[in-house]
Amino acid sequence: MALNPQYEAIGKGFVQQYYALFDDPNQRASLANMYNVESSFMTFEGTQLQGSVKIMEKLNSLRFQKINRIITDVDSQPMFDGGVLINVLGRLQTDEDLSHAYVQTFVLKPIEGSFFVQHDIFR
Repeated sequence: MALNPQYEAIGKGFVQQYYALFDDPNQRASLANMYNVESSFMTFEGTQLQGSVKIMEKLNSLRFQKINRIITDVDSQPMFDGGVLINVLGRLQTDEDLSHAYVQTFVLKPIEGSFFVQHDIFR
């Protein structure tokens, strides 16, 4: 499979869609559709999870209701299997907590004309 020439647009579009769902507590459960039941991996603040069920258990356990997010930069690279590597740098504030920096890295893998999140690392 060749490098995907649309990798930058895919990366920016994915980040916009992902955070729109994540940042809305009423929509967060929809993120399950972005992960694979068995082959998705997430490392969330050092905790490693495998599969969409475990990943969603973690995301649904987050108790904050409000998120203020500022994305500083989104860097994307094409992968040789047609996937996209995405690195997000930004700041976020949950509820009334102090704002802090974060970095999140995604690996999108192609599947049937679309993508799923195979790897997700959040710090």
